[in-house]
Amino acid sequence: MADITRRLGWRHLRGAPTAHIRHHRSGALVHDGTGLSFWFRPLTAALSEVPVDDRELAMTFHARTSDFQDVSVQATVTYRIADPAIAAARLDFSIDPDTGAWRGTPLDQLGTLLTETAQQHALDVLARTPLAAALVDGVAAVRERVAAGLGAEPRLPATGIEVVAVRVMALRPEPEVERALRTPAREQIQQEADRATYERRAVAVERERAIAENELASRIELARREEQLVEQRGTNARREAEEQAAADAVRAEAEAARSVKLAEAEATRSVGLAEAEAARTLKLAEAEAARSRQLARAEAEAAREVGEARAQAQAAWLRVHTEAGVDGTTTLRALTATRLAENLPRIDSVTVSPDVLTGLLAKLSGDAEGAR
Repeated sequence: MADITRRLGWRHLRGAPTAHIRHHRSGALVHDGTGLSFWFRPLTAALSEVPVDDRELAMTFHARTSDFQDVSVQATVTYRIADPAIAAARLDFSIDPDTGAWRGTPLDQLGTLLTETAQQHALDVLARTPLAAALVDGVAAVRERVAAGLGAEPRLPATGIEVVAVRVMALRPEPEVERALRTPAREQIQQEADRATYERRAVAVERERAIAENELASRIELARREEQLVEQRGTNARREAEEQAAADAVRAEAEAARSVKLAEAEATRSVGLAEAEAARTLKLAEAEAARSRQLARAEAEAAREVGEARAQAQAAWLRVHTEAGVDGTTTLRALTATRLAENLPRIDSVTVSPDVLTGLLAKLSGDAEGAR
C-alpha cells in the first residue's frame, strides 16, 4: 500500500520498489513506474497501484478419481504481474487518494482465476486416474498438468499475469480409505519386520552357537596349556628343590668347617685364658699369703709388745701398792675392780636420786670418822 501524506490541500505519494504506480490527471497519464514519489491534487488525480513482486497462492480443493474415490489436493502457485498496465486496465487496482488503500479486491480476483484454472486441469487428470495410481504418481502428474494448463491459459497473459512455478504438496484420500490402504502396507511391513526379527534371531542363535564353540575350544586349549603349565611348574619345583638341597649341603659343610675352626680357636683361646687366669690367681694367692704372713707377724709382734707393756704396767702397779703397805687382799680387790671397770659397758649418763645421795654421804661420813 502506498504511503500518502496531506499538505494544505495537496497530497504526496511515496511508492514502494515492488509496487507499480500509475497516475492519471484529467485522463492523461502523468506518472507511470515503480518506486515513484510525487505531489498531486486529489480532486483531479486517478491513482492505481499494481504489485509486481512474486506472490504465493495456496489452494486446496477436492477431486474424484476414476474409481470414484474422493481425494484432496494441496498446491501452491507462484505468480507475478508481468504487465502492470494491462493488469490495471483489466482489474480494479485503483487506490484512494487520501488513504492509499485499494478501492476493490483485485488480488482476490486473481486468486479466484488462478485457483479455478488450476482446479480444472487437476480434476481433468484425476478423473482419468485410479486411486492407487493417483497416490503413487498423482502428485507429479497433477503438477505437470496444472503448470502446462496455466501456461497455456490465454486469459492469464491477457490479464498481465505470469505463472512462475507450480508446486503440489500432497494428494490424500479420505481418512477411511487411507486407513484401509494403509492396512495391507502395514501388514506387509509387519511381516517384513517379523521376518527380519526371525532372521536376526536365527543369526543370533548361530552366532551364539559359534561363540559357544569358540569358548569350548578356548577352554580345551586353556586346560591343555594349564596341564603343560602344571608339568612345567613340577619340573621347575623339582629342579629348584635339588638346587636348594645342593646349596644347603654346601652351606652346611661350610658352616660345619667354620664351626670347627671357631671351636678350635675358642678352645685355644679358652686354654690360654685359663692358663693366664691360673697364673694370675697363683700370683695373687702367693701375694695374699705373703701379706697374711706379714700381717700375722705384725699382729703377733704388736700383741707381744702390748702384753709386755701391760705386764710391766701391772707389775709396776703391784709394786707401787706393795711399797705403799697395802695388803694382798686389798690389792687383789683393787685389781678385780679395775678388770671389772674395763669390761663394764659404757655409761653415758647417771641419775642419782636424793635417797642414794643421802646414803652415800652418810657412808662417806662414817668412813671418815672411822679413819680418824
